Amino acid sequence: MNMHDDVSAIADRVSSFFRLPFATESIPGGFAEALIADHYDGEVLATYDFVDVICSKEQIGWQVKSTKATTPVTWKRAKIEGSVELIQDSDLSGDTSILGAKIIESCNDHVQESLDKYGLREIRYARIISCPGRFTYFEKHLVDANSRTLFEPTDYTWAWSKPKRTRVKEQLRALHGFRGEDKWFAWHGRGENQLHFTGERNWWPNVDPEVESVTRLKHGQQRTWPELIDWLREDA
Repeated sequence: MNMHDDVSAIADRVSSFFRLPFATESIPGGFAEALIADHYDGEVLATYDFVDVICSKEQIGWQVKSTKATTPVTWKRAKIEGSVELIQDSDLSGDTSILGAKIIESCNDHVQESLDKYGLREIRYARIISCPGRFTYFEKHLVDANSRTLFEPTDYTWAWSKPKRTRVKEQLRALHGFRGEDKWFAWHGRGENQLHFTGERNWWPNVDPEVESVTRLKHGQQRTWPELIDWLREDA
């Protein structure tokens, strides 16, 4: 597989979404998954596994994300075993390292489960970033059969956020994971266990034509509803 050619071809097909009369600035993840699966002769998985698309022939899987540039990415609901006790211990001792390591372990386990379950030799990250008037599509190698660990626990430090109060109620504190000075994770384990992946922005490429395609959208290309209906009638 030539990743550069694949990325360009998929980006060209993604741009077709904006010809639809109901198109918005953000490209639906399901649309992106379907195009990626079709391009690689793979299949979309209707599961909560780390990979959303797999190509069994090439033994490659893709985690697919598609949002506006300003929308935070959620990793998953990270339910940590023994989290109630671990949270209490961190409150009493001030030591968040054990709980933080458990969160990283949960992320790594999530990835490795897909490697084993689907017999994959590689997992990639496929990402669409939508901005006004353009979008970026890229793919990034994450792990493979020989290098299975995505995050090293020792790379991160952890701290509870400060309490915040809105006009309605006090927000529960989240556990923030930092890599150096940059915040990478926010785990809302005192509530619904959502794990926000702020550090995902560090995966965005810097205009590298080998892994990235930036497409500027052309105005006036959108089809009308009658045109779409006529096309579907002809196809039927």
